[in-house]
Amino acid sequence: MTEATRRVSAEAAGGAKGEPRRLVVLRHGQTTSNLKGIWQGHLDHELTELGHEQARAAAAAISSLRPSRVVTSDLVRARVTAEEVASASGIDLAVDARWREIHAGGWQGMTAAQVYSQYPEDADKLISGEDFKRGGHGESLAELAARVRPALDELVTAMDPGECVVIATHGVTGRTLVAELVGLDQSTAWRVLGGFGNCHWAVLEEGRAGWRITQWNASAEGL
Repeated sequence: MTEATRRVSAEAAGGAKGEPRRLVVLRHGQTTSNLKGIWQGHLDHELTELGHEQARAAAAAISSLRPSRVVTSDLVRARVTAEEVASASGIDLAVDARWREIHAGGWQGMTAAQVYSQYPEDADKLISGEDFKRGGHGESLAELAARVRPALDELVTAMDPGECVVIATHGVTGRTLVAELVGLDQSTAWRVLGGFGNCHWAVLEEGRAGWRITQWNASAEGL
């Protein structure tokens, strides 16, 4: 049976156990920098105690979706969140640096006020939705999309009918890869999709016409 025939047969049957393929795109738990409004980018920060609680609660809620595996950014805030998901569901964990947050260049380690003071033109571009390299030498959204797209394509190609996979990542990266998967241009996604809260997630399902968002910014009860 060819790959195309297998996919059509799975679609006709509703997928394994009558379910479509699903992706859960999960942002990491709270860090101290999140509390202070500091741009983290590729900086590596630990979760706060609340962040750990958020990760455990999210992991318990996501386990009801019966994920079969979880892939994660290598940055500790995402990886530790992913470890909670893997533990709660008894599934394998794979680490891939391509799921990292957008590189924020010179903004990394700065508060929003500091960015606006030291990079006023860039801050205005950000507010208006213009795409550009963050912090002078960081990534643009287009460059971020180009980084995550191969990882996303590899993941989706390897998914079985009816399978659910969790991607533990970051706020900007999460929105970017969701937009890539559903065919939404990045400027529109920036404008219409609200930012992920800590340990909030999106659920995407594959239908006859492709992937669609079925949940956005979902969270465990009380978070």
